Amino acid sequence: MYKLLMSWDLKPEKQAEYVEFLTQEFAPALMKMGIRPTDVWYAVYGPSPRVRAGGAAEDLETLERILVSTEWQRLEENLLTYVTNLHRKIVIASGGFQI
Repeated sequence: MYKLLMSWDLKPEKQAEYVEFLTQEFAPALMKMGIRPTDVWYAVYGPSPRVRAGGAAEDLETLERILVSTEWQRLEENLLTYVTNLHRKIVIASGGFQI
């Protein structure tokens, strides 16, 4: 198993729309593409990033295929309307929260 780890900060003026996007579009699209959301953390205090999220896929090839797809590009562009400082990386999945 491999994990896609992402982090970002919310645009303050977009918080309400962001929650709707995350639940109605982002998470369902991840699952449809083959990424199973595993964790989401929101920091209310301290330095950025405000949000850390992870999702697992069966293998590295699946994640690589997803990240170059037009569907992923569209999803990421939509995410960027609500967030800043978007970062992502792929790691080998180990039990528990990973950063």
